[in-house]
Amino acid sequence: MAQSPPRLKRRREFLRVAGKGNRGARPGLVLQALPGTGAPLRVGFTATKKLGNAVARNRAKRRLREAARLLLGQGAPEGWDLVLIGREATGTRNFSQLTGDLRGLLKQLGVKP
Repeated sequence: MAQSPPRLKRRREFLRVAGKGNRGARPGLVLQALPGTGAPLRVGFTATKKLGNAVARNRAKRRLREAARLLLGQGAPEGWDLVLIGREATGTRNFSQLTGDLRGLLKQLGVKP
């Protein structure tokens, strides 16, 4: 079973990725990527209050965590900080479409070939 990649947890880490990194969007999520950190790949997850109550936000983040675990758990590229941001469709989108969105964004931003 694939392990989850290490996490971004501090606000300043999220702000650094948002300020200096690249950004891409799909219907299921927004991905921010900052290359060249020199450390192992780290991932952060967030969902705004626009998504709804705490239950809806937590569901969106759980789905994003699982998609990231499946796509980035084994053989993840080194030296990237990623932030996955939930959108309105994250909680209800078909899971295969959600992983497809993430796969496309990873390719678009050059994280994975």
